[in-house]
Amino acid sequence: MARLTEYLRARGRRMTAQRRLIVEMIFSHHDHFDAEELMEHLQDSMKKREVSRPTVYRTLNELVEAGLLRKMILRGRSIYEHDFGYPEHDHLYCRQCHRLIEFHDERLTQLRDEVSRTHAFEADGHRMLITGVCADCAKQPERRRHV
Repeated sequence: MARLTEYLRARGRRMTAQRRLIVEMIFSHHDHFDAEELMEHLQDSMKKREVSRPTVYRTLNELVEAGLLRKMILRGRSIYEHDFGYPEHDHLYCRQCHRLIEFHDERLTQLRDEVSRTHAFEADGHRMLITGVCADCAKQPERRRHV
């Protein structure tokens, strides 16, 4: 919360009660989510109290800009996940069931570092999204997989 408060203050904004509710809801879970799911969670938890849709979208953008959330575009939707203080990881995305699977493989980090050295580049992170079909969907009969 302090990092976001500092980020907002540097831009002449402040931590409002609505922003605080949104941030608390986001960081109380570690799930991938979109803005609509966040709105539903706020409403379900009775914390929606006057939190408008524009405030949710604005706060999500501020959290991304502050380096606290990571944003991915999947199927035309903005999907968010924790970025700050969470171990570096990558994703597998199933085109059939749309499941997003986190994984970490040290070999990717080593490859990133090796490629960076080759190009005299100082890397501080990477993002990888591998698309395909998960094991569960691959087991389904061919006619059902492409629905």
